[in-house]
Amino acid sequence: MKAIIRHLSVSVLALTAAGCSTPNPNALDRPGDVPATFTAPVVKEAPIWPEAGWWANFKAPELPALEDTAAKENLDIAVAAAQVLQAEATSGVAFSALLPTVSATAGGTRKGTNSVFGGNTIEHDANSFNAGLSASYGFDLWGLSQDKLRAARESLRAARYAETAVGLTTAASIANEYFTVLSFRERITIARQNIDAAGRILAVTQAKVTNGVSSNLDLAQQQSTVAAQRARLPGLIESEREARYALAILLGRAPEGFDVQAQNLDGIVSPTTKPGLPSEVLLRRPDVAQAEANLYALHANVDAARAAFFPQIGLTGSAGYASAAIDGLTNPGNFIWSIGMSLVQTIFDGGKLKAQDDLALAQQMQSIATYRKTVFTAFSDVEASLGQASADTDQLTALTEEVRASAEAFRIAELQYREGTIDILSLLTTQQTLFTAQDTLVQTKLARLEADVSVYRSLGGGWTQTAADAAFEPQLDWWPL
Repeated sequence: MKAIIRHLSVSVLALTAAGCSTPNPNALDRPGDVPATFTAPVVKEAPIWPEAGWWANFKAPELPALEDTAAKENLDIAVAAAQVLQAEATSGVAFSALLPTVSATAGGTRKGTNSVFGGNTIEHDANSFNAGLSASYGFDLWGLSQDKLRAARESLRAARYAETAVGLTTAASIANEYFTVLSFRERITIARQNIDAAGRILAVTQAKVTNGVSSNLDLAQQQSTVAAQRARLPGLIESEREARYALAILLGRAPEGFDVQAQNLDGIVSPTTKPGLPSEVLLRRPDVAQAEANLYALHANVDAARAAFFPQIGLTGSAGYASAAIDGLTNPGNFIWSIGMSLVQTIFDGGKLKAQDDLALAQQMQSIATYRKTVFTAFSDVEASLGQASADTDQLTALTEEVRASAEAFRIAELQYREGTIDILSLLTTQQTLFTAQDTLVQTKLARLEADVSVYRSLGGGWTQTAADAAFEPQLDWWPL
């Protein structure tokens, strides 16, 4: 038996060498796939690449605590974490296929027969007992189990990257929703101030009509303006409530009773950063790393589908004791053993294996296209977010000046209307210009902050794919694969 095992070991080592997997495909193999530089405008003195905890750069006192809460309580992150655990379990199942299966067996039977002798029925009873071990092992000669394990490992790596990507998306959503709540509160304040101003003008107009200085037309126009301003307020209040509820959901909380303290965007700054090189983005965005891991997993499936064409060889063996009495199980004379070998080769399967190979290859082709699109989308995200931040900065400068000038014009127009030097229509036009400019300024502030968040998100939010992470191996690294 030892000679057989030695012969099998030599054969396994020789044949296993023939089952090597093919190298992972290079999905970015065309000129220009990875541009040399980004072309969007950037601030020259800005730091290169964001750091973890980038939200602290906005100087919003409440935001860091909200981000910490979301990291622990967000339900999307919890789902992604559970998916990582599932992928770890799947990897463990795939690894088990490379090891022998050993089972313990034990049993006992009692049987009886009746015989008739001389007109008498005689009962014959017999006992039998057995105990032992059985084992089976499938030789992975062509790398089928190794390829399946490689696919499971890459899927696990993809799940871990996906969890990181969900965390980054959640962090960006927290910041955006928080800024949105504050922007609606600021717009509500502006709307109420505008209603108060319109009310003052209405009182002056009413007095002028009473004294016969103005007509009822002026009064009706101003009453219409006040009503229109009041009609805008409920929609802003409801939008603020919905944004606050959305923020609560991101924190893993029920929306009822949830609130934040800040009332406007005052004191929140717009941080700047540089994008570095496009090639570096590939190592700093978890969604790109996830797409790459998915591609490698599907490539391993292609290797596994091709290995399935080769014969599968298995070894089974058992050893134990059998006896008619329990106390006889330890008798060396009752020792029994067996060993066997099997070979299975598919002769005809109606094209199943070929179809599985075609399916795996088509899935790999799809994954290559998905990976390329993910990379190009990443580059586009960086360019668009940097460009939007630059455009919003220029727009904020102009809008700030517009609000200042409009506020001065409204102050003068209100005084002139009280003195009767201008008509109500000129005053209403000036008031509407100021309100529109103030409201647009707040919305542009929000857009600039959202663009800054988008810059951080598009640059990976401080995440970096380290060399050890790129060459990921699970805990069972000692297995020689």
